[in-house]
Amino acid sequence: METTPEQLAARVADGPLQAAYLIAGSETLRVLEAADAVRAAARAQGIGEREVFEFDGRSGEEDWDRLEASFAAPGLFSSRRLLELKLPSGKPGKRGTAVLVGYAAAPPPDVVLLVTCNEWSKRHEGKWSDALAGAGVKAVAWEVKPHELGGWVSARLRARGLKASGEAVQQLVDRISGNLLAAAQEIDKLALLAGEGELDADRMQELVADAARFDVFRLAEAALNGEAPLVSRILGGLRAEGEAIPALVPILARELQACAALARAGRANLAAEFKARGIWRAREAAYRRALERHAAGHWDAFVSRLGEV
Repeated sequence: METTPEQLAARVADGPLQAAYLIAGSETLRVLEAADAVRAAARAQGIGEREVFEFDGRSGEEDWDRLEASFAAPGLFSSRRLLELKLPSGKPGKRGTAVLVGYAAAPPPDVVLLVTCNEWSKRHEGKWSDALAGAGVKAVAWEVKPHELGGWVSARLRARGLKASGEAVQQLVDRISGNLLAAAQEIDKLALLAGEGELDADRMQELVADAARFDVFRLAEAALNGEAPLVSRILGGLRAEGEAIPALVPILARELQACAALARAGRANLAAEFKARGIWRAREAAYRRALERHAAGHWDAFVSRLGEV
């Protein structure tokens, strides 16, 4: 069976778990939430034993042999087990394909297999993914396109018990710049702050300002846009709220590393690099302005300086 991550998450709560789940795609939030739904359903159905495997391009046949052996091994503490395979590249190779196809052909009755992949495209489709879909459920988190964001945000708001006008939804869409994780965090904050009734554009603007005045993602955006006074205010606010400054480093590092890669690519290759790094068109202008403010060689130095924090 093939479905969406959201439909998968809804279905696993209502019925017995399938033998296999393949959840893949570059939309990290959608993959994580669907996988969390499978884990929660497993716990609810009394599956207390969980084993995690993580394989990459360097994994050899002995790693796949270990996974295959685990399929046949008896559970230690419960009658059913959840085996998780994290396969970031989405490419199991020849041996991995054989192991996964073999599992799908005759799934052990005491095993639920959950496979997650961070990379996915039509090129990743193959015997192993078809086999897992046939034995269970396959859900691909395709990138949410700009014209689909409004619907995604509206559905997310409804799921959190919020109603919003079309203009209010668009305000939130404009703010998140395609970042689903940022959108989810914004909506979680709104659920705590909003009262009864539908949110109009003015109320949405007011709530977002209150909830995200010192938002971590806004800090990264302000830095990218060269808004030094705003960066200072947000940083001060985060400190006042007790945010550990080193915890901000990964978010800022991701932006600086992206700028360093774009600078190395050069002006002529920016479009290809934007696409390769999954940077939304709505954010390209901010990156271009950032690159114009500093010489190409400065970005690697900025990354190094951040590592000293």
